[in-house]
Amino acid sequence: MLATAGGLPVGPDWSFEFKWDGVRALALFSGGPPDLFARSGAVITAAYPEIAGLHMPEGTLLDGEMVVLDASGRPSFTALAERMHVRDKRRAAQLAAALPVTYLIFDLLFLDGIDYTGLPYLARRERLEELELAGTHWMVPPSFGDGAATEAAARENHLEGVMAKRSDSVYLPGRRSADWVKIKFDRTGDYVIGGWRPGARKLGGLLVGVPEKGGLAFRGRVGGGIGAVAERDLLSRLAPLATPDSPFAPGAVPREDARGVHWVRPELVAEIRYGNQTPDLRLRFPRFLRLRDDKPPEECADDAS
Repeated sequence: MLATAGGLPVGPDWSFEFKWDGVRALALFSGGPPDLFARSGAVITAAYPEIAGLHMPEGTLLDGEMVVLDASGRPSFTALAERMHVRDKRRAAQLAAALPVTYLIFDLLFLDGIDYTGLPYLARRERLEELELAGTHWMVPPSFGDGAATEAAARENHLEGVMAKRSDSVYLPGRRSADWVKIKFDRTGDYVIGGWRPGARKLGGLLVGVPEKGGLAFRGRVGGGIGAVAERDLLSRLAPLATPDSPFAPGAVPREDARGVHWVRPELVAEIRYGNQTPDLRLRFPRFLRLRDDKPPEECADDAS
């Protein structure tokens, strides 16, 4: 189930959780250690060996967020980025020791083969909390009834935002619903990468856009926020996508922006933090945050993150 972006709802019909800066992960139990799945459906079990110790009855399915907590106990996506794409078991074990993850379990979809998705959010939460899932690498984060207080606490602790969930809402697998609202404190958006340019370093900036009829609509160049780890990951992911043709709509990219560009097939989605958009819809003060392997390009749109 996916959330819509919006403002903080008010009233007694809502429950509130902290929004965690990590990656979505489903845990399916089939009689042994859980199989882990990304939002895209990709199997990510090998990346997080420390979750193998979580045991639940066969036929159980949990929903949650995988995070790496820093020394202050706050999620660090920069640290998590080193873990996300690792599939080699030896390397994953080394990273699990150096940068351990915590699986923040926020929903119960099936338990012992019984379908809970049709129950209201509060009923699912009550059953989930009764399971007492507290371990070294997993926990059930709190849920609150006071939205304003939850937002204040999230801001005080420098968290990413707040998730508001209608208390009587059922779980709608694979659907985006207004019953779940995500409130982000920073303005961010998800944009498709259509090319990259060299700069002072090999990767100087990304050319990003949103899908429209006839190709991508240009939303500008993004050079900020690309550290050494992100640069290596981006270059390795972009290289196989190289193409001689621009994926942007004809005339969408100004000549000065297209100078020296390496075009790529529009298959990777990047989350970008920015100030606002100019009248011609270019992003102002954009900074790269992360790749969104859990989001297909066709879902990207302005102000739809």
